[in-house]
Amino acid sequence: MRVAAEQLQPPIYAWAQQRPASPSANPLVGQNRALAAIEQTMRIGGRYAHGFMVTTPGLRVVDVLKELQQRYQWMHFERHDWLYLANPDSASEPLCVNVPAGTAREVLAGLMKLFEQPVNERESLLKELHATFPSERFIAYLKRVSDKTFDDLPGNELATIIVESDQQTDDFVLCDRVTDTSLFGSIRLQSVAGTISSELHLIQPGALLKANGGVLAIDAEELLTQPGLWRKLKYILRTSLFHWPQPGEANIAAYYQPEPVPIHLKVLLLGDRSIYGQLRELDRDFDNLFPYLADFSAHYSLSQDELVPYFDYLAYVERESATFPITDEALPLILKEASRLSDYQTELSLDTIALMQLLREAGAVAKAKEQATIDHEAVLQVLKQRQQREGYIAELSRRQILEGQVFIATEGDVVGQVNGLTVVTIGGSEFGEPSRITATVHYGDGDIIDIDRKSELSGSIHTKGVMILSAYIANVFAKSEEMRLSATIVFEQSYYEVDGDSASLAELCCLLSALAESPIAQGIAITGAVDQFGAVQAIGSVNEKITGHFALCQARGLDGKQGVIIPQANMSQLNLEPDIIAAVEANKYHIYAIEDVADALALLTGENQKQLYARIEKRLEELQHCEPEQPWYKRIW
Repeated sequence: MRVAAEQLQPPIYAWAQQRPASPSANPLVGQNRALAAIEQTMRIGGRYAHGFMVTTPGLRVVDVLKELQQRYQWMHFERHDWLYLANPDSASEPLCVNVPAGTAREVLAGLMKLFEQPVNERESLLKELHATFPSERFIAYLKRVSDKTFDDLPGNELATIIVESDQQTDDFVLCDRVTDTSLFGSIRLQSVAGTISSELHLIQPGALLKANGGVLAIDAEELLTQPGLWRKLKYILRTSLFHWPQPGEANIAAYYQPEPVPIHLKVLLLGDRSIYGQLRELDRDFDNLFPYLADFSAHYSLSQDELVPYFDYLAYVERESATFPITDEALPLILKEASRLSDYQTELSLDTIALMQLLREAGAVAKAKEQATIDHEAVLQVLKQRQQREGYIAELSRRQILEGQVFIATEGDVVGQVNGLTVVTIGGSEFGEPSRITATVHYGDGDIIDIDRKSELSGSIHTKGVMILSAYIANVFAKSEEMRLSATIVFEQSYYEVDGDSASLAELCCLLSALAESPIAQGIAITGAVDQFGAVQAIGSVNEKITGHFALCQARGLDGKQGVIIPQANMSQLNLEPDIIAAVEANKYHIYAIEDVADALALLTGENQKQLYARIEKRLEELQHCEPEQPWYKRIW
């Protein structure tokens, strides 16, 4: 059951040795599932073939979109230049015309030349324009104005370019600051001699028109904060037409209605999974319009993929950090931090921003030491600085224990008292610390009273945990007849709500200690959830809990008898600090991993489960034949 020192962190040194000599920067490492979805999305056109990208914390969307653009092009991709041209029949209804990408200015030059020529001398130029710019809408416009002059056109403007494309134009357009104007564009107003009006040059396109023919990526959270924009986007996707809104506010009479723009694009919404779930649940059109889910992962799983590609991802992080190169000696600590961020020994974090921050901090430390590389000491100093910055509340809480204001024993043996391991979240800080749990037993009908629940300081999950351990005790000791012992259990000196089931194993051991009158070693703390059959189940924040208990024992002085008991299922999450690993290696501190309550009882009491349960059953049998003495007034009656 004792965990060896080498199991307390991932094999970071063996990992570091697999680093290739020349890794290639790649931000999409570990995203095979999402990339398969993107590839499938890009093969399909139509109004009902858009996608949703589930983005993760730390993912740099701009970098991902740039890489996607290089790898995948929408099969129906087509870029045009879009113009609005003066309508000879209506000054307030300019005509929408598309021409081949990159030719808008040539088209305007040709139109100017056309209007400058006499009407009866235009035939050859018209043929040339037809052949040079084979656009259906442009040819239709030429027919409409073939016999017109500048004087026949209303207003003072011939045309305005709405969207101008070239070979440098991105296939993927990102709209991450979503407003009505930034997404759909606007028609501005002008006041001339007291008259409010609009003209061609006042038409401003948004991201939707700039992406027309390509792929538009939209921040879903920004979009949904303004419900009107979501409804407007859905209408455009269903109809494939973009209608300009009336310019100005509703109380301004300024009729100006450009011809609608045909829309042909692929839309990718970007957001977290909760937004995706809400859209599917609340909008009946969502599944039809956005059937493809590209689920980006926050972690790189070593159980599914080789380690070597992850170094390509680290090369990308190193490049974007724009700091000093990483030495081979520093790499294990960086991998350790990447594993810590993922919470599992078999996974590495893909949180780009968090890893960039680590490298930039280490780079600043290296620069202060006038070094040209990030070495082991630079990374170690950054990690220590972070602990120091974030540890103030934890130190204050630990000081209360060390000064005796909060009683936590770390030596000796006590009946009905055990140190559970909890995680405290307060003031933006999260840290682990031991919490004293006590239990008392008395003559009764076998019920277990949770004082925290009675005082309304217990959350629903904690209450469930207490009910499960009550079921376990009833299953073991009250199968055929009622128990004559009842018990009370409480988190001592706890004045805030207690929630979670990770203390249920500690509470069960505490109750069994009180029932058997068997003392528990106070130097060993315990955490774990338990089921109705006594099997120990995984809990959260195992590293924080161990660290909190170790810090208290270290401050009081390690005696070689102290340690913690954790579920075997949490072994894959262990990623402890070097001082804890060193103490375990020197046998000054111990970590035990167990699978059943019997293992916990053996470690806490030094007795096996059979001995303890026999003592409890004997005690219950003696009480079974004892009737409580009646009060004097009942005897008189």
